[in-house]
Amino acid sequence: MTPDITALLLADGRLPIGGHAQSAGLEPALAAGLTVKDVPAYMRTRVRTVGLVEAAATVMARRAALDPPVRLDVVQNAVLARTPSEPLRAASGLLGRGLCRLATRWWPDHEAVAALTALGSGPQRPVALGVVAAVTGMSDEQVARVCLYDDAQTVASAALKLLPVDPADAAWWVLDLGPAIEETTLRATRPTTPAELPAATAPWIEQWSLDHERRTRRLFIA
Repeated sequence: MTPDITALLLADGRLPIGGHAQSAGLEPALAAGLTVKDVPAYMRTRVRTVGLVEAAATVMARRAALDPPVRLDVVQNAVLARTPSEPLRAASGLLGRGLCRLATRWWPDHEAVAALTALGSGPQRPVALGVVAAVTGMSDEQVARVCLYDDAQTVASAALKLLPVDPADAAWWVLDLGPAIEETTLRATRPTTPAELPAATAPWIEQWSLDHERRTRRLFIA
């Protein structure tokens, strides 16, 4: 498997890790009053805040996976410290678990995969994504870009289920984010230690996730 093919696979929403159950916070945002016209700005905000944090953590996990003895727990703790919402931690853990399952099926003897499994049942998505990137030879830039693209595509895909929007418009939202994704990709590769990970926050996204957790009628986990 080549790094380029791996990047395409990880960016594919059909990858069996549970991404179809996520809206990247769009469903609770709409419940709080966000409109269809606001969605592109919402996506851009995510790229530059929570997206930056996750992309940088993914890069950090990739590097840790290539530096024996593998210490993924340090990166995991840094991610958790920057995710105050328990529902968002849980949602990330579900995606991480899905990636971990694939990694243990495909590369059961790899040291980094063993370290990922040792984190327990809920490795955060950026940590698991970084491990897969390391095992398959992806670069920092490749995996940061995949992380950011996946977040944007998750919002766009959820919008098709939640809003009266033309699919061509939803696809354009992602394409139009290209320059912001590239800029953030570069920023995500700059930290050199887990302590230097960005701590950009989006307080309303955090609050909306807490509100969403209490709802009994919803289509998406988060």
